[in-house]
Amino acid sequence: MTATPPNSAASPIVGIDLGTTNSLVAIAGWPVASHAGAAAQSPRVLTDAAGTMLVPSTVRFDLDDPSAAPIVGVLAVAGAAAHAGTTISSAKRLMGRSFADAAPDLAYLPYHVVAGPGNTARIALRTANGESGRSISPQEVAAHVLHALRMRASEALGCAVTRAVITVPAYFDEAQRQATRDAARLAGLDAVRVVAEPTAAALAYGLGAHNAAAGAGAGATGTAGSERAVVVYDFGGGTFDVSVLRIVAGGSDDSSNAIADAFQVLATDGDTHLGGDDIDHALCELLLAPSGLSMAALTDQARRMVRDAAEQAKIRLSASEQTEVRVEIAAGGEVRTIVRTITRGEFEELVAPLLARTLTSCKRAMADAQRDLAGLAISAVVLVGGSTRIPLVRREVEAHFGIVPYTALDPDLVVALGAAVQGAIMMRQEAGLGRSAVLLDVVPLSLGLETTGGAMAKLVLRGSTVPCRASEMFSTSVDGQTSITLTVLQGEREMAADCRTLGTFYLRGIPPMPAGIPQLRVEFAIDTGGILSVTALEQRSGKRLAVQIVPNHGLTQQEVERIEQESFTHARSDMQRHRVADLLANSKLDLHWIGRQHTKHADKLDAASRAGLDLAIAELKRFVELATTASRGEHTSMLDANAMQRAKEELDRASMRLHEIAIAESIKGMKPGA
Repeated sequence: MTATPPNSAASPIVGIDLGTTNSLVAIAGWPVASHAGAAAQSPRVLTDAAGTMLVPSTVRFDLDDPSAAPIVGVLAVAGAAAHAGTTISSAKRLMGRSFADAAPDLAYLPYHVVAGPGNTARIALRTANGESGRSISPQEVAAHVLHALRMRASEALGCAVTRAVITVPAYFDEAQRQATRDAARLAGLDAVRVVAEPTAAALAYGLGAHNAAAGAGAGATGTAGSERAVVVYDFGGGTFDVSVLRIVAGGSDDSSNAIADAFQVLATDGDTHLGGDDIDHALCELLLAPSGLSMAALTDQARRMVRDAAEQAKIRLSASEQTEVRVEIAAGGEVRTIVRTITRGEFEELVAPLLARTLTSCKRAMADAQRDLAGLAISAVVLVGGSTRIPLVRREVEAHFGIVPYTALDPDLVVALGAAVQGAIMMRQEAGLGRSAVLLDVVPLSLGLETTGGAMAKLVLRGSTVPCRASEMFSTSVDGQTSITLTVLQGEREMAADCRTLGTFYLRGIPPMPAGIPQLRVEFAIDTGGILSVTALEQRSGKRLAVQIVPNHGLTQQEVERIEQESFTHARSDMQRHRVADLLANSKLDLHWIGRQHTKHADKLDAASRAGLDLAIAELKRFVELATTASRGEHTSMLDANAMQRAKEELDRASMRLHEIAIAESIKGMKPGA
């Protein structure tokens, strides 16, 4: 008996793990045509006719016939050495990144990368003799992989598949997430939600843990309402993520399928440029070292062959104590044979520095999560990603957390299964069957606006749970201003120059008003898919601007680490610079308004009041000049901000009598009955 879809009028929502090395598509809550009698609620990875689950994220293009459909997956991998210049793998590491960001990878990629529009990374396809062909974006490569997964799902489910929950590394920034959505659109898929990979893994873990509870009890999440803390350690082919989550156990849903009720990400950390590919790079250097060759000096074909040999050696060394590598490549006009026996000990020495970087991320994530954990101990460490099959990784993770890692779920499949569960939850909501789980992710870096004086006003703080909203009031600093510039920033520093600009927008058509009079309400909204929307409303005129942020390219992990570290290193000086910038902007506005009243009514003040006011104006002007000079040279630490604040407050007091006179004169000038 085949289960009935939750809403026959709706299309299925599949779960897709778009990986650096391999990709998968899974389904939950929908009958599988090729698995008659299977429970509709059971998440499962969809396979091809041969029963193969993994689809290598590798695509081969045809330069001779651009209209020919690219070859995707296993067949592309099989012919990679013969078609090195047109066979693209690990494109995920280039998505949403600039050409400069990609520079460290270029020597190891068996294809040519060039700078495209906006300095974004583009792949230049090349013929076997090295002639350049057309250039394509990493998103186009990903789109062909997604299209292959979509076709697999459509065949398995017996209906057209057009919607998917797609996973991304937790530390993917706005540009990288947007690149993933673009790839989905090119593949004919609506990415109904973009979910962080560790969050999806935790969702699959929550389901698996409940199922395990019926047996030996290992991994059970406990009674309804109970809480547990889980670490998801995701070491994949191209990226590393670690997330600390609180899982609140729920009861059984309407189909008697017990699953966790809430998954809240407390902290996340990681490296979007660290994974199995980097282990392969280290092995390539080890293989080439005795011959004096380097990857950068090899042809596309030779690089592909050495890289493939390194990858296979890595896989074998996870099961064997040693392996022999033999590869023949053309180099320097001759055929060179590389033969090398690699022991597991040598392999682990290569892996150790990369592994240490993952554990450093784990420490940072745990430190960020401590406040929200509130004494709740970590009860499980879930391993995700093919690189966690390496014995050294499992040993070191166990030693670091003091917990034997949870490996009941296949690390290659767990992310896709979790994405499928999220798809089933969304289908249940559409069918009006209630919500059986809630995913609460976090913002990896703070978001804000540049203010007058070059400061960064943070609206959404790093670690905020999404979906979220935040708003703040702003105004103008120049009389008659009819346009307001909104520069959206991402980062942890206090000054705009030290943060990354995501986009600059303009609210035009504001009626000219005196400085400080316009009332601009700016709201940031981040939805469950991580999309940032910015709304600006000038409340007096009703002028409105609404945009979604689509940055040109993403952050490198080195930039992320620099942003975080510099926010601590420069915290004191940054706060000083921010304070001076705010004082400068507000003081200029005060001097502007008081100066206008002074011109009109100063002659009505008594001598003592006028002398005090003139002295206060001169003193604050002196500080404004000092602050302006200091800000230009970024030497704001040399300025006494407390003294400037006192000067501003003294002017406020000294100008009170002037304001009283100005108000009285204004009342006198009003006509009776007005």
